[in-house]
Amino acid sequence: HVQLVESGGGLVQSGGSLRLSCVASGRTFNNKVMGWFRQAPGKEREFVAAITWNGGSTSYADSVKGRFAISRDNAKNTVYLQMNTLKPEDTAVYYCAADSLATAMIRTSPGVYNYWGQGTQVTVSS
Repeated sequence: HVQLVESGGGLVQSGGSLRLSCVASGRTFNNKVMGWFRQAPGKEREFVAAITWNGGSTSYADSVKGRFAISRDNAKNTVYLQMNTLKPEDTAVYYCAADSLATAMIRTSPGVYNYWGQGTQVTVSS
């Protein structure tokens, strides 16, 4: 049974930090681009960050550049999202996902990711 399980969400004050983790089980995603997405109430799911299979390349949404950092530890089947200088507009459910293809190219559309975690809530108070 393939699972992606996120953790690390919570309530934090504006300007604070959180680190999200996503652990994969049931199969390895070490050859896949892994991404983080988020969805706020009433809004569509949006791309946050992604990382290639070996960590050699990353991509970020403009809204989080310079504040968030994605990384991965393939030995642990884990992807991380370090979130610093959090803002109230970062409040959302955060999901990790695996690209459906073993590609070296980072893709940002949620539709091309076929494995998803259940999400973890991040709430930033002002």
